[in-house]
Amino acid sequence: MSRHERRDRPPIEQPKETVVLNFEHLIQINDPLNPFVESMTREQVWQGLVLRAEQPQLFVIGLDRCAILSREGDVLERELHYGQAIVRDRVTLIPETSVRYDILPTADYVGGSLTMAIEQPDELQLFLRFTYATTLPVADDPHASADALQTQEIVKSAYREADIDTVRLIRQFAHCSTLEGPLH
Repeated sequence: MSRHERRDRPPIEQPKETVVLNFEHLIQINDPLNPFVESMTREQVWQGLVLRAEQPQLFVIGLDRCAILSREGDVLERELHYGQAIVRDRVTLIPETSVRYDILPTADYVGGSLTMAIEQPDELQLFLRFTYATTLPVADDPHASADALQTQEIVKSAYREADIDTVRLIRQFAHCSTLEGPLH
């Protein structure tokens, strides 16, 4: 075949490009300038984070059940059941400081991580910092298409709303101290 002849072969499919989504934000827990927000202690926030790690079905809509497969020190291996879908993750607790969730990648799900860290710049203020690192498929354009950018913004918004809800539920637990089913 000469170099001018056309080859009738299907094009080679290029793998979809992925980008790492790094996203973080702060949620203020105690606001000394707002008397309408009931303050919480660092210990109450920590207990809420532990509760979320050990009983995530109280916090995560759509999560049917969570099985803790192993617990070694401050590390939990979990299996999360969302209907027929099963996701495995590893949760690392750093007492009174942070909780890190590492989602184990599979053929069907991308891996990623979420860290929830308590920050207390002074006696009156208390924050939770949420830090995400995951991959999202984007268009074949290395500069990311408008659709890919829009998808990233939708994901960030969903993360932010879930985190606000987590803080609301931790606050509810801290001030009610009883668990009778999901806190939603």
